[in-house]
Amino acid sequence: MNEPVPDFPRIGLLGFGTMGAGIAQVFAASGRSVLVLETGSERLESGFAAVSAFLEEGIARGKTTADEKSAVLGRIAGTTSVAELGCVDAVLEAVTEDPGTKQALLARVAAVVTEHTPILSNTSALSVTELAAALPNPERVAGLHFFNPAPLMRTVEVVRALQTEQALIDRLVALVGTLAGKNAAVVKDRPGFLVNALLMPYLNDVVQAYDEELATAADIDLAIELGLGHKIGPLRMLDMIGLDVHLHATTAAYTATLDPAYAPPPLLRQLVAAGRLGDKTGHGFHNRCHSREDD
Repeated sequence: MNEPVPDFPRIGLLGFGTMGAGIAQVFAASGRSVLVLETGSERLESGFAAVSAFLEEGIARGKTTADEKSAVLGRIAGTTSVAELGCVDAVLEAVTEDPGTKQALLARVAAVVTEHTPILSNTSALSVTELAAALPNPERVAGLHFFNPAPLMRTVEVVRALQTEQALIDRLVALVGTLAGKNAAVVKDRPGFLVNALLMPYLNDVVQAYDEELATAADIDLAIELGLGHKIGPLRMLDMIGLDVHLHATTAAYTATLDPAYAPPPLLRQLVAAGRLGDKTGHGFHNRCHSREDD
């Protein structure tokens, strides 16, 4: 007996960086074919290598098998031609968080897909309503926000722009339900949506507390982990996210709302200016190059 064909069987994915690679893996693992658009062959190769490495780690930990890895990779294809996206059932962009870049690329995509093909954004900081306004048939535009790392994080925010039709929201909630371990949260289009709207002020407060020397980075994280039952402390989380990523998100939220809770703390700006971005550079809150435990 054949398994039923899933909704959105062919996914077009724009971008094969950290988020794009994780999202491609999630969709491919659900049985869907994924066509990834990138700017060049080297970026495509890098994305495939990232998916392969993640699955290899899963094999080593007994979470997946070599056959499953082969099947997932076999469902992902790459292209550098926008025209090849004309046959997909939905398009999800996961490119750099720059409105001009996203709008220009989505306009090119809208010109080759059908007028009814859903166009989705994985943005975490930009207005989906504004992205939709720049496209034809804006009612088929919505946010589908995965968290990093996409294969592990269980929440997916389904973001309703002002123009998004309810039927698309319903289909996206059902889509998320077919992705292993994922749960959909339907949220309003506002800076930070739901999770980041709550998270950004909290992380800002923690950075300010550290700057005021309320406690060391290690003690702040330990207190939050043990006192509140969090799996990871806030400063360790910032190192993993990337201090530059958090600065970009908070700056965008503050610019859009003028809410002082989103205003980036001075220390955050200084660390980013100094190139101390967290795990990606080896310099953040938890390292010997910037640690008050070593002062």
